[in-house]
Amino acid sequence: MKELELSLNDNEWALDYIDHDRIIARAIVFDDDGMLYFVRAERDDEFGKAVLIETSGGGVEEGESLETAILRELREELGAEAEVVCRLGVVSDYYNLIHRHNINNYFLCRAVSFGERKLTAEENNEFHLSVLRLTFDEAEAEYERCRCSKVGRLIAEREVPVLKLARKISGNEST
Repeated sequence: MKELELSLNDNEWALDYIDHDRIIARAIVFDDDGMLYFVRAERDDEFGKAVLIETSGGGVEEGESLETAILRELREELGAEAEVVCRLGVVSDYYNLIHRHNINNYFLCRAVSFGERKLTAEENNEFHLSVLRLTFDEAEAEYERCRCSKVGRLIAEREVPVLKLARKISGNEST
């Protein structure tokens, strides 16, 4: 199946300038029961106050491969040991408010086991990250619910196409 290649603009905040790129590894994670795992973030920062759903993932560290980065992020944010099933594609998007271009590399991963999460202080104290276990339909509904904020719309625009591709690959398409 063809990988997703999507380029999105930030239509929520005015573009003054972009001064840095961030390479990010993200994953749609499923278990053997077909359930999906996401993070819920409770934000109150320059993007505003919002409670959001987002795929697990984060910045790729220097010298780290994309695959190594996503497996590390899944351990940290979900407490999941996982295996990469396939690469889903790349979504390029912008956060004009913080002058950043994001290059999001998405993977489909199967959770093998769960243990203790290893959140950073920022993830724990500022974003209050928690784990969501959802069906495809519940995840789509949650992204729709989060579109009420500017940052929620940016995240949904980026992630819903990836979720739909993962659904198609899994053979779990809605009727």
